[in-house]
Amino acid sequence: MDELLGTRVPQNPQAEQAVIGAMLIDPECIPSVLRDTKPEYFYSRANRDIYETILAMFNFGQTVDAVTMLERMKERGVFHEDTTYAYVSELIRVTPTAANVGEYVAILKDKALQRDLGRVAGEITDMVNEGVGTADEMLELAERNVYALRKDRSIGGLKPVGEVIQTVYQSITERSQQELDALPGISTGLTDLDNRILGMSPGELILVASRPGMGKSSIAMNVVTHVAKTTRKTVAVFSLEMSREQLVMRLLSTEARVENKKLQLARLSPDEWRRVVSSAGTLSSLRILIDDNPMLSVADMNAQCRRLGDELALVVVDYLQLMQSAGGKQKYSGENRQQVVADISRMMKIMAKDLGVPVLCLSQLSRAAEGRQDKRPMLSDLRESGAIEQDADVVIGLYREGYYNKECENPTAAELLVLKNRKGQIGPINVTWLPDYTCYVNAEWKHED
Repeated sequence: MDELLGTRVPQNPQAEQAVIGAMLIDPECIPSVLRDTKPEYFYSRANRDIYETILAMFNFGQTVDAVTMLERMKERGVFHEDTTYAYVSELIRVTPTAANVGEYVAILKDKALQRDLGRVAGEITDMVNEGVGTADEMLELAERNVYALRKDRSIGGLKPVGEVIQTVYQSITERSQQELDALPGISTGLTDLDNRILGMSPGELILVASRPGMGKSSIAMNVVTHVAKTTRKTVAVFSLEMSREQLVMRLLSTEARVENKKLQLARLSPDEWRRVVSSAGTLSSLRILIDDNPMLSVADMNAQCRRLGDELALVVVDYLQLMQSAGGKQKYSGENRQQVVADISRMMKIMAKDLGVPVLCLSQLSRAAEGRQDKRPMLSDLRESGAIEQDADVVIGLYREGYYNKECENPTAAELLVLKNRKGQIGPINVTWLPDYTCYVNAEWKHED
């Protein structure tokens, strides 16, 4: 159709034929080709049918050659008596070697990306011409679609299970080659929590909820430092409550193991000064980015994070109830606040999936727990929206007996209550709260650590 309209469609028939021919003359290259290509990379319907047949055969562990493939094409109903046999024979004849298949795949990928760019550009033009939504909404959608292309992902659309199986199988294979204690996700630094939730996985929305003053910002910053150190990638922190300086002061106190109050008063011993200087150097080397604009919306955060590309490891938001609506400033001024928070929660989950990284979001709990004898948080305590618990993959509640009873036997004892966990069990995890350093550590932590 595009050719009929005079539009040149980016494609390279010779490269498409060479990729398929290489798989037929040298089956050893099939795993690498299937790993690096997708059916939509082939512009020719005939080439795509052959590729999808080889993909299906590989997934079922069947031997792939010209004879078996043609038989499978007949079973799938994509074999044409008058053309297919001659076309496959020609593919094998014109492909001299499989040695250059990587270069052929690169050409396919480039042409497919050019086609996708043209499609997205057309969609943006149509959206502007039709006047659908505001300019900000158009820009957000345009950025999302272009970012998806950069990450080699498509927006929406049905995908055959055989293609998804290939991705899952590859992921399982990679994990099997890791150390036995390696986590599927990114470590939080809290061992028992990692074992329970299997780390923070890409695309997950992880919620940490508590009453004010329980230490949810502190545990988030503990995770931020640990992730920045272990991954050596970028961690983006959006603080809608505290300033950059306040957050960094906490980071410095925790890293140097110097009391936060002494740090703020600058009443430090020579040894403490040495620890602060050393810790300042350590923190400066980490790729932690902080935005303390209190008027941020999810779209603002998403736009900033997209620009970080593959170097982004984690996004932290402190905290959900302070955020602007997902649709922009004042869009919901006349609506129920519960609906606003529900929309923000949904957009946060979408952001996690778009970026392909875990998003750690802090949330306040309602006062409901205050009236109960057992004040441990429950899912129903999530403030203003049941949609939050629906969208989150993991929900963690913080509880300290010392918060409610100053005379309790062990005021530093604390619990992380896993209230929701899509990957496994829920229940309490014992940790230790260090108020002087405003941080949570593993229950078995000793001062010399």
